[in-house]
Amino acid sequence: MIIYDLRCRKDHTFEGWFKDRAAFEAQKKKRLIVCPVCGSLDIEMVPSTIAVMGRDSRDSDKEGTAPVTPARALELFNEFVTKNFEDVGNRFAEVALNIHRGKENERNIKGVTTREEDELLRDEGVKFFKIPIPKFDS
Repeated sequence: MIIYDLRCRKDHTFEGWFKDRAAFEAQKKKRLIVCPVCGSLDIEMVPSTIAVMGRDSRDSDKEGTAPVTPARALELFNEFVTKNFEDVGNRFAEVALNIHRGKENERNIKGVTTREEDELLRDEGVKFFKIPIPKFDS
């Protein structure tokens, strides 16, 4: 898995995880890559930022723990979202608007939206972002 820095035409930057550059290009051509902020499909790859770790990864071997792999990081993220967000499914836009308008208690929610619902939420000033979360086999 390769992590690429991406930017939409409105200058929003985000990451994309791909098998290789060819996979990025193929998904871009099929218009499968969407800006999580504005929904733009006009995406380009930009130079990556530098990642810095707080300690030498060889230290982790001495402690008996292995460094976290990208796959493990995704798995941990998925576990966090599963434990801390209520899944409202395809009712996400409805519930998010109710929370925004004070009709429901504030809480973390997750779910799915259509492009039209994304636009409605943005027009209403609802802050949200889309994250593709892979399914992990147990």
